Amino acid sequence: MQLSVVILNYNVRYFLELCVLSVQSALESIDSEIIVVDNNSSDDSCAMMQLRFPEVKLIQNKENLGFLKGNNIGVDQAQRKYICILNPDTIVAEDTFTKVLAFAESKKNLGIVGVKLIDGTGSFLPESKRGTPTPFVAFTKVMGLYKIRPKFELFGRYYAQHLQADETGQVDILVGAFMFMKRQHYLELEGFDENCFMYSDDIDLSYRMLKKGKSNYYFNQTTVLHYKGESTLRDGIYMKRFQEAMNFFYKKHFRVSAVFSIVMKTGIVLFSLIKMLEAKPKSKKAAQSFLLYSSNLELATKMTSILRKKVGFHDLNTEKMVISSVIKDRSTVEILLDNHFVSFKECIHFMESFKRKGLTFKILPRKTNFLIGSDNSNERGVVVIIE
Repeated sequence: MQLSVVILNYNVRYFLELCVLSVQSALESIDSEIIVVDNNSSDDSCAMMQLRFPEVKLIQNKENLGFLKGNNIGVDQAQRKYICILNPDTIVAEDTFTKVLAFAESKKNLGIVGVKLIDGTGSFLPESKRGTPTPFVAFTKVMGLYKIRPKFELFGRYYAQHLQADETGQVDILVGAFMFMKRQHYLELEGFDENCFMYSDDIDLSYRMLKKGKSNYYFNQTTVLHYKGESTLRDGIYMKRFQEAMNFFYKKHFRVSAVFSIVMKTGIVLFSLIKMLEAKPKSKKAAQSFLLYSSNLELATKMTSILRKKVGFHDLNTEKMVISSVIKDRSTVEILLDNHFVSFKECIHFMESFKRKGLTFKILPRKTNFLIGSDNSNERGVVVIIE
């Protein structure tokens, strides 16, 4: 079984380093290759890749060619049977690709496989699985009807709520942050349509795979962390782009409907009015203390000096990775996970297990000098340099 992992990067140097580290760990027992396509980043992403990962194939574009063309270039250079389109702001578990490959090999009519995605707070990302956005389904998304009656089948189609987050099954649409498929099928579809509007690219590719007679799957038996900010989901700009994406999708695949345009425009106006009336979400309290999960006591002392806050120490040589029951205000506590002693899979599982507990998390990737984490679900994440 062979796999090419294609990662498109643009100015996210630290996220890219963390992502590649996790991918390398997950590919140790697999005949594989990693291809990083850089869209003319102005940071030191390429220098870091050449120094830290000289064995990884690096394609340096001379201009920012965008998500679609950048990925098409990467897949064109891939040499393995399967490909995985992967965002640079993701972390995969050590057994992610082993499990997905085994699942893929068990299916005779495989299209695209997606996995369970969580954000930096450990919360499930509903776009991990979606249905085909018909005009009515798109309207339920715009108006948030899927939140009002999540178990009502008519309102739950956009996020494929017929299937629970912890169930594996067929779905129509998967998200571009993690898309696994046979390279041959990707090439037969001519990859991502480079004319797509933002937010329609993964929908379009998934739908074209269905039209090819293949079956797309949401696979829940591995979890991938995606530092995806969701603040844009709350503003009118996103709604405008969403409408443009749906208009593109329908012009390409269906007869354009005047009713659809009216429905979408009405929904966007109502959505914007509702959001204007809503109070702004409360900001997360700044961390007042930290808990370091490691086996390096000296690191705890160093972190106290750098963060200028109390850093408690949980020695993983003698203690299990649990949350202390003596913590009174968890909303002011941040968990620091030392990847030298805590695997990527354990980091992901730990964050998912303690979601909605008021805690925040940061990971110290092995052999690096930075922490990465997300203080809330409305931001991609933050980087703290450790000197």
